Amino acid sequence: MSGYSWGQLETAAPDIAEFGRLRLDGKVAYLATVRSDQRPRLHPVTPIIGLGHCFVFVEPSTPKAQDLLSSGWFSLHCAMNDSSGSSGEFILNGGVKLVDNPEHRALAESISSYRPAARAVLFELEIDDAHAIEYRFGRAHRRKWPVNS
Repeated sequence: MSGYSWGQLETAAPDIAEFGRLRLDGKVAYLATVRSDQRPRLHPVTPIIGLGHCFVFVEPSTPKAQDLLSSGWFSLHCAMNDSSGSSGEFILNGGVKLVDNPEHRALAESISSYRPAARAVLFELEIDDAHAIEYRFGRAHRRKWPVNS
């Protein structure tokens, strides 16, 4: 995969990155993956954002881990507070990179709001595009990065 890092999103579009961080970091979000038969699958995850990275720890025996290891593609959507979208929506699309470097794992653990299991597999999300959507007076206000993607 060759997407952008969270740090690149923060540098290029700090308002979108902050909007996303507030809705994703340490909170339950929904990760869509691609199954081996090319059908989509949805999974709850708790993203970890900090120091220019966006990570997810995954139980290695789960379909989620198998999907990420085989196809590498994902879409991530924040949880919503209500059906009116009052909290806004944040969506990331891209690919994942398996993190097997002990220093990077220690970094992810140091910025995590929870203690992942030692057996958990770590992935870094590489961003192809990010979408911030706010609902103002019943209308969607959309921001996208990169703008021309």
